[in-house]
Amino acid sequence: MTRVTTRINGVAADCVDSGDRGLLYGDGLFETMAVRAGRVSSWPRHMARLQAGCERLGIPAADTMQLAQEAGELLAGAGHAVLKVIVTRGSGGRGYRVPGKMTPRRILQLHPWPELPQAATEAGVAARLCTTRLCHNPLLAGIKHLNRLEQVLARQEWHDPQIAEGLLLDQEGRLVEGTMSNLFLVRQNGLLTPELRSCGVAGIMRSIVLDQAERLSIPVQIRALDMNDLQTADEVFVCNSLIRIWPVIAVDGRPYRKGEITMRMQQRLQAEEDDGSAWHP
Repeated sequence: MTRVTTRINGVAADCVDSGDRGLLYGDGLFETMAVRAGRVSSWPRHMARLQAGCERLGIPAADTMQLAQEAGELLAGAGHAVLKVIVTRGSGGRGYRVPGKMTPRRILQLHPWPELPQAATEAGVAARLCTTRLCHNPLLAGIKHLNRLEQVLARQEWHDPQIAEGLLLDQEGRLVEGTMSNLFLVRQNGLLTPELRSCGVAGIMRSIVLDQAERLSIPVQIRALDMNDLQTADEVFVCNSLIRIWPVIAVDGRPYRKGEITMRMQQRLQAEEDDGSAWHP
């Protein structure tokens, strides 16, 4: 595919109502899913996170059967693509107060597969530390809400095509995530990943990596991580639903190796992708 295809509440459309609260206030959620050979990776996990986010924001639960039907229609004939599902609170009223009962709006978009750095999965990528800091907001921590301004600002910090990702710290200087990914460190053959109680997104690929580690009997610590943890790590990798796992081979010039644990996680993930378990509409 060469263009974005959009359906709003099941109807082909390109424009959203100007009074939509997702547009006005970021009042909504989204999920970004990889479509490989016409199959949607991790559909149940994405729907579970979407439902959890709706509950957190007080938006009526999304009808996942309806979303599946509409996604299936949108994916007809698709090969490799990106499926984005957006749920907003809907349209109504001016001001922050939610005006009584509202009807959520469903926006489904099918995007062309992005141009990802060649050989990033095998050779690894370089990253940098961003100066933009994430604010603490436990009420929104973990969910994929529509307000991504911190990530937008952080991504404007560099234009070097040799740097594939920026790492974000919180207001207290603790590691949180990448601008588009979750972060894992490897030390003494165990995994370390930041806790996300105050800020950050609990990524779908992050949850898969944690499940894989348990099956492979790899120790995992989910805790606050600081710069010393990064500097003393043996391996570093980032992950999300589209890139899966990218080894990080440098952060601001400090080199890291692509090690055994990172490769084991990549191999296990590839094996799961190859078993045909992805959802087929």
